[in-house]
Amino acid sequence: MKGSLEIRVRYGECDPMGVVHHTVYPVWFEMGRTELLRSTGRSYRDMEAAGLFLAVVKMQLNYRRPARYDDLVRLETTLQEVGHVKIGHTYELFRQDELLCSGSTTLACLDRQGRARPLPEGILGVGAGA
Repeated sequence: MKGSLEIRVRYGECDPMGVVHHTVYPVWFEMGRTELLRSTGRSYRDMEAAGLFLAVVKMQLNYRRPARYDDLVRLETTLQEVGHVKIGHTYELFRQDELLCSGSTTLACLDRQGRARPLPEGILGVGAGA
């Protein structure tokens, strides 16, 4: 499963030289995951209301080229795997056809007490434990 999201780089996301600060990319990755989940008819809000939370347990980023103020960039988010408790995504951020950044995350499904729980059935259109 794959989703695409266009983002216009905002002034507040940049350093004084107009380059996107490295801490912004994980925020954009979260936006991509959220929209990918929303495209299946589910939402993080609904999961949290049910007492389940997706916590990032691993993240990797590879910076290739800087994104700059007012760039229009495209984030491609791909669901890589859905396990019993964990879910993995990959990301590619482009300015037109130029790859700026790539990365991956692994998230674990936790309850309100921070204990691992099975992913909800049908998350992202895939059965739990698939």
